[in-house]
Order: sequence, then C-alpha cells, then structure tokens
Amino acid sequence: MLCQFSFQNFRSYRSETTLDFQAAALPEFRETLISSKHVTDLLPVNVVYGPNGGGKSNLLAALACVISTVVSPVLQLGKTRRAFVLQQKVPVVPFRFDDVSSKEPTEFRLFFREKDSEYGYYLAWKDGAIYAESLYRKALSGKKPAMIFEREADAIELGYSIRKQSINRSVNPKMPYLSFLAINYDIPAITEAMQWFEGCIIQSYARPSVDAALSFLRTADTKKALIEALNDMDIDITDFRLDEQSHQLYTMRRIGASSYELSFDEESDGTQKLITALPVLLLALSEGRMVIIDELDAKLHPKLLRYVIQMFQNREINRHGSQLLFTSHDMYTMKNTVFRRDEIWFAAENHEHESELYSLYEIRGEDHQRIKNTAAYDKQYMEGRYGADPYLSNLLGGDFT
Repeated sequence: MLCQFSFQNFRSYRSETTLDFQAAALPEFRETLISSKHVTDLLPVNVVYGPNGGGKSNLLAALACVISTVVSPVLQLGKTRRAFVLQQKVPVVPFRFDDVSSKEPTEFRLFFREKDSEYGYYLAWKDGAIYAESLYRKALSGKKPAMIFEREADAIELGYSIRKQSINRSVNPKMPYLSFLAINYDIPAITEAMQWFEGCIIQSYARPSVDAALSFLRTADTKKALIEALNDMDIDITDFRLDEQSHQLYTMRRIGASSYELSFDEESDGTQKLITALPVLLLALSEGRMVIIDELDAKLHPKLLRYVIQMFQNREINRHGSQLLFTSHDMYTMKNTVFRRDEIWFAAENHEHESELYSLYEIRGEDHQRIKNTAAYDKQYMEGRYGADPYLSNLLGGDFT
C-alpha cells in the first residue's frame, strides 16, 4: 500500500511535489479507509483533475518511472516473484524550462507498506545513471526505521540486517541496487519490498485493446467475475468466446431462447474499455495491488466510472488494501457523495510552465477556512475556484496568477 510519493525535477515538475495517500482527520467516508493498527489510515483512491497540459499525466508518469526503473531489470532476467502485469516503461526526463534543472538530479521518494513493515525508498537519477539510492524499513508497530542499504554513486553501505552476508557491492551504474539484490540474493526485506513494486499495475485505457484482457479471460474464475461485474453495470453479456486461430474475442448475449455474438470491435467504446480494464482491476482487488491509470474516464459513462471507484471504496470488495490512482476530466464524479476532500487532487501549470499539485483538502476559501464537505465541488471547480486562475492566489496564498 502506498503511503506517500514525492519527486522533483521530472518533466513539467521542477520543485519537490508530494502525493499523499495518508488519510487526513476528516469525518466523511471513514468506513472506506484502509486501516491497520499503530499506523495512519490510508486512502483507497486518489483522483487527479486539472486542465490539459497541467501535469496530471506527468504525475502518474513520475510514479510509473520509478516503479518501472526498479522492476524492468528483474523482469528482463525472469526473476520476478509475483505474477506480473504489463507496465509502461517511462524514461527519466528532467524539467526543461530553465538552464539549471537538466544538470540536477531527478529524485523520487516512496513510502509504502508491505505485510507488517513500512519501507522508505529513495532513488536519484542524473546524467543517465543512478546518483543516489537507499532503502529503509521499520515494523508497523516500531518507531525508528533501520537502514537496509545506502548508495552514493559507486559507494554502497549495507545495513546491519544484511551486512553479515557476502553481498556484492559492485553494480552497474544504471541498475538500481534494489533490483540487483532482488535478482542475485534471497533476502527477506528485499523480496518483500520488490513484491510491492512488482504488484503495481500501470496502464492507460484511452485506446482499449483486447490483448490486455485475453490472458485473464482464459481462466474461468476471472471470466465469471468479469461477467458478474458487467451485469451489475447493466451490460447484459452472458459469456465470452475466444477464437484462438483469429485471435478474436467475441461477446455473447441471450435474448429469449436465442444467443447472439458480437466481435469485440463491434462493441461500444465504453464496453470495450470495461472488458479490457475490469479484469486487471478485479485482479488488483483480489490481491491488494495498486492500480495507476491515466484517463480512466475516457470513453466510460460517468455511472460506470463511479461503479469502478466504489469497488475500491467498499471494504467488502476491497478486503486486501488495494489502491487506485487515476486522472480524470469527469465532473459527474467530482462530488462530496463520491470522494473525501483529501482524495481529490489538482494539477496545473503556473506562468513559469511549472506544474503544481495540491489537494482539495489543502485549499482555503476567502474566509481562510477549508472547503466544507457539503460544498458542490464540481460547481466550484468549474467556476475557477480550484484551478490556476487569479482566485487561486487567495485560496493557497501562492503566486498562481
């Protein structure tokens, strides 16, 4: 489970930027939170709104970048320990709109929970190689994190828990040391940390492809779960048929005593989207994985988008602490009946072409009070109260004009 993600000097983000999944002390929807003893409750969902070019996709790309950087070497050598779902490989690209950032490192910092531990992972990238890296761990009931390893360029220091083992400290400058350890050694803390990275699902469904669903639909349990979810959304598909020879998927419906087939390409854009997205979402919910999706709302009816969101917010369905992070332009779901205030985030560029990220919970009104959970979030957003306009300088006290 992701607790917090910070990064800087990546694409349109120059300054340190933080996305938080730690729940604020708010009264609304407490029953949806992911709770564990001794630690802060976590949010099951975060959504990012904002204008085109504001930085929504770049935020997700930053998270995808660090995850794919860590997982790719392990995957290429067939050393993954968890069933892997296709992820987008994202290169490191520093901020471009000044003369300094290209010479500075791009930095990523993650705090996440796996089983009974919380991990802190730091990765800095500069000039095509790893500039610095570290991994820390603490028990959920503990107070002080312990170092697993620290790396500064070619110098690597091992923590007490792995120092006694005969571990190679010489590694390719382009390979994360976390990946190197996962490939070559069986170290419980490393294995546990890698399981979180390998479990993350990073996808974009703006252009639905049947290939994303085929592997899942070959199993009876997944096919049954998908049909049940579609039927809950009033999409009356009764079965799927895969033609192995033509690599074509067909959907089946029953009308009266007769059955009819449609090819995947003949289905509506929204139904195609659900057929490709739902199997991955159902897998995530069954195994407690994190899902990161750009443009989840593209070609999807707002009521169906709301159904997907509520699957993650429902503890009876989301029993294993799965999390969903997605971008959206859909105003129908920007409601106080759908989201907590700390689950709604905004990304927008200032006049220096630098993206800024902030949550609805952080915003202050003209009376210097937080936005109330009874407010019409969608209406106020469309009025420009949450976006990059002169009114924002009154809300956040910053120079956004």
